[in-house]
Amino acid sequence: MTGGGGKGFGRPTEGVKTLLGNPRKAIIKLSIPMIIAMSVQTFYNLVDAIWVAGLPHGGDALAAIGLFFPFFFLIMALAAGLGIGGGAAISRRIGARDKRGADNVADHMVILVMITALLFTVPMFMAIPGILKSMGARDSLDMAVGYGRIIIGFSVIIFFNNIANAILRAEGDTKRAMYAMILGSGLNIILDPVFIYGFGLGVEGAAWATMASFTVTFTLLFYWLFFKKDTFVTFRFRDFRFRWNIIRDIMRVGVPASLQQMAMSVNMIFLNALIISIGGEQGVAVFSTGWRVVMMATLPLMGIASALISVAGAAYGARAYRKLRLSLVYAIKFGLKIEVPVAVLMFLLADMIVLAFTWSPGSRELRGDLVMFIRLFSLMNFFVGFGMLSGATFQAIGKGFNSLIVTIFRTIVFALAFAYIFGSVMGLGLEGVWGGILLGNFLGSLAAFGWAYSHITRLVKGRITPDRAE
Repeated sequence: MTGGGGKGFGRPTEGVKTLLGNPRKAIIKLSIPMIIAMSVQTFYNLVDAIWVAGLPHGGDALAAIGLFFPFFFLIMALAAGLGIGGGAAISRRIGARDKRGADNVADHMVILVMITALLFTVPMFMAIPGILKSMGARDSLDMAVGYGRIIIGFSVIIFFNNIANAILRAEGDTKRAMYAMILGSGLNIILDPVFIYGFGLGVEGAAWATMASFTVTFTLLFYWLFFKKDTFVTFRFRDFRFRWNIIRDIMRVGVPASLQQMAMSVNMIFLNALIISIGGEQGVAVFSTGWRVVMMATLPLMGIASALISVAGAAYGARAYRKLRLSLVYAIKFGLKIEVPVAVLMFLLADMIVLAFTWSPGSRELRGDLVMFIRLFSLMNFFVGFGMLSGATFQAIGKGFNSLIVTIFRTIVFALAFAYIFGSVMGLGLEGVWGGILLGNFLGSLAAFGWAYSHITRLVKGRITPDRAE
């Protein structure tokens, strides 16, 4: 018997006590470990690009990773969707003081994610060469296929790591989630030069380094959940049987969350194709490399969003709707306090940032375009939090399709459409594509916040009954 154990709610862990306490303190306490972990994780993504940029054909190598990036994003989307859906369901049950229900959700998460991973791996492994070729890959095709097949082959580990971290976050244990993420990312940073240069594996070495580090993280998470057994949730696979109400509760957020991530992946695929048609594979190298910097700049928001899902989910499960609204508003304010200074630093230090990716002769030609990209996309820090955190709130309360709709409009209807109009139809080139992406994200973020705040306000005023809201 673990954690709370026994009948009823049992003894809450420190993480659970945090979830059920002051939302302001909970968001800060739970988000800071995730911000730190995601900072290290995103830093290893940058290190990947820095080491790869030093290869003899650095531009082609960066393009190879950039071309596969949407498919890596697809793997993460499937895993993250189940993690978000299951994690939100666990948090809602914690708020409702239903420990056995939380245990059952955790059991279903593990079983479902293993099935999903196995169904994904084989067809994607076989199809990836043709898909990349159809996207227009030429000089970088072989490198992209080699890199991609290694990642796909280990996708079951990626899936498990995501849902294990989601379970820890859902019960307020973000510190151990942080330790696991830092361990994997730190190992990856160390192993990158060993596999890429020491073993002479080139771009494929970056993939092997990533998978080796992910495997170590998998071992640690597996030990915590199934051997040490000190988590709040308890796993009882001997008594397991699929329950439709639990599957539905996970999937009503998990499926939209996966589709939401996939929408962004599909958007990246189409953007890569658009960018190739306008600026060639060098344009893809600029976009994929610059986007890594953008993602690192917005990672505090990702950490806050992961904390918000747990805090808002617990508040919703307890029917504390004013606390739910306070959680969203405070999360956005907290995010702005971090992101505005980050935006200023991005703009001022763009030249120095770019040097890390253009230090070799093979990638030096990207320098000017990368500086312009980073300075332009520093503007995203001022508004993207409104959309990201509003989407997290929808997921927390079981309204996954609301979050999905907003993401589709933001990334495809708005961003991709404006990128195509500005870049191709109006003939503004890559600068037009970048401007279109920014405008689409701006409009989508404002729409998301307006919808989320309005929905919660109706809950507070009793215009939506609890049953209808669920």
